[in-house]
Amino acid sequence: MRQIVFIASEATPLAKTGGLADVAGSLPHALQTLDYQVTVIIPYYRRDIDDSGFTPAATDIVIDMWADGRQWLCPVHELWHDGLRFLLIEQDELFDREGIYGPPGGAYEDNLLRFLLFDRVALETAARLDRKIDIIHCHDWQTGLVPVLLRTQYIHLPAIASAKTVFTIHNLAYQGFFPAEWLHRLGLPSHHFHPEGFEFHHQINCMKAGIMESDAITTVSPSYAEEIMTPEYGCHLEGFLANHADRLTGIVNGIDIRQWDPAHDQHIAAPFAAGRTAGKKVCKQALQEQCGLHVDAAAPVLTLISRLAEQKGIDLLLANAGAWIKRGYQLVILGSGDPYCEHALHELASRYPQSMYFWRGFNEPLARQIYAGGDIFLMPSRFEPCGLGQLMAMRYGNVPVVRATGGLKDTVIDYHQDKQHATGIHFANADAASFDTAVETAVALYRKPGIWNRIRSNALKRDSSWEASARSYARLYEQLLAS
Repeated sequence: MRQIVFIASEATPLAKTGGLADVAGSLPHALQTLDYQVTVIIPYYRRDIDDSGFTPAATDIVIDMWADGRQWLCPVHELWHDGLRFLLIEQDELFDREGIYGPPGGAYEDNLLRFLLFDRVALETAARLDRKIDIIHCHDWQTGLVPVLLRTQYIHLPAIASAKTVFTIHNLAYQGFFPAEWLHRLGLPSHHFHPEGFEFHHQINCMKAGIMESDAITTVSPSYAEEIMTPEYGCHLEGFLANHADRLTGIVNGIDIRQWDPAHDQHIAAPFAAGRTAGKKVCKQALQEQCGLHVDAAAPVLTLISRLAEQKGIDLLLANAGAWIKRGYQLVILGSGDPYCEHALHELASRYPQSMYFWRGFNEPLARQIYAGGDIFLMPSRFEPCGLGQLMAMRYGNVPVVRATGGLKDTVIDYHQDKQHATGIHFANADAASFDTAVETAVALYRKPGIWNRIRSNALKRDSSWEASARSYARLYEQLLAS
């Protein structure tokens, strides 16, 4: 049985800020059904993990690590969840903090120390698992230095020395930039600090390190793999990525369809599924009542669950929201982020309390109720490596209107391109008028029950499970191991 180690900065259900956690926590389950043995290593974020009700057990592994002029003692804890083994690296001074990456709206200045220490301890932990490791799968900038360390400073450890490395880019916009002074403070291999290595305008770039040294690079959708080699989406690394394009593959994400299942979801007002959708109407009425909206089965309920940021196109929604409300549409929005966006959404909800509801923050039961009760799901992202919201929305028959970018384009079948198999609506340009036109198209289709029921049924039937993605990763692993 092949031995796979995932090294990631977060993983569901233990610690999560975004889609990276869903991949690190869900993909291993699907890989284990294909006869891989997977171990997931993450930091021990004590307040997040303990508050979630999990109780990790101490192991006999304790790593003593020198970094930034002092010794750090790092005990390793173990937790099994749903058949998957998690190993948690304890270092409370670094990881028992508010926020995984920083306080609200910021980042910790010592993040390179935090995650480089984690990377080193994770490699030493992997080397002590009493088995030869075949693949080390790393995720985003926080683990970008793992392949470099493995090929330089940890090549002497027999259990991991021959392991192949896979580096997954979840969002190229976050690259992990740090001053060059950390090179010597943390003992990084300085011979890789040059423009073809992990140097970027005289700074350390952790994303470049992963791209440079890993045996394979993946990103979370085929379209995003193409987009990041263009100036528009490449975040100044398009040329560097093009030089490594022979190792780059796009594999679309999935979701855990056991966890996201409207036929068995205990948080929604009534169960439903493809072919038996009466419960969907019950869920819509319940959502309207819960949110204080005018209860009207005919009014289209537009929904959005998102981080409130420019990337997500929230300004395009704000530009149109007032007009949509005046046309008789209802809006239910869940999210947090940019203070200006939060304030603007609060103002709209206060002005139109029977037509719009805004919940600041994240609330998973409410998110499920929004997916289940909504008619049209909005994702006007300027770029979207994969996106999970549209997958969850389709799973709950909430038809997505998405900008045709990255994983949104790859996972949502556009009505204009394939009327028979459509699962949603695309729009091309990231401007308010194009978004409004797409929403108007969706509402017009919503008012034609025969067409809408087919689109919604297609969405409900879409296979968004991890199985197909896991098979693609398995093929990649086997190709690496055979080379």
